[in-house]
Amino acid sequence: METTATFILPGALLLLTYAFGFGLSVLGKPYNGLLFNIHKLAALGAVVLAVIQTYTLLKGAPFQFVVLALAAVWVLCVIALFATGALMSIGNLPHAPLLTVHRIALAALLLATISMVYFLAGSKP
Repeated sequence: METTATFILPGALLLLTYAFGFGLSVLGKPYNGLLFNIHKLAALGAVVLAVIQTYTLLKGAPFQFVVLALAAVWVLCVIALFATGALMSIGNLPHAPLLTVHRIALAALLLATISMVYFLAGSKP
């Protein structure tokens, strides 16, 4: 339970990111500048806090290949989310394929995060 409690703030920022991202998709293009900036900053804050918390937990945990693989998936998803978000905000690129990749990366990130927290919580003595 202690492991999952360390991810409450990053999780709350992630939910805030989801809420503002959903709001942006409902409002459509051109994106509202204030909502878009809140969405980006909440996402960045969630990533930074999650990395700090994960690093702290991995320092004291025994090595598990599955956690390393999930961390790699997590990093790739975060890169894909930031890249597709930036490309969608430009406005002169095809929107539908970028949005599809953005949504797939979002779902994969959520699954990888839940799985990683589960495995990290199980590795604590």
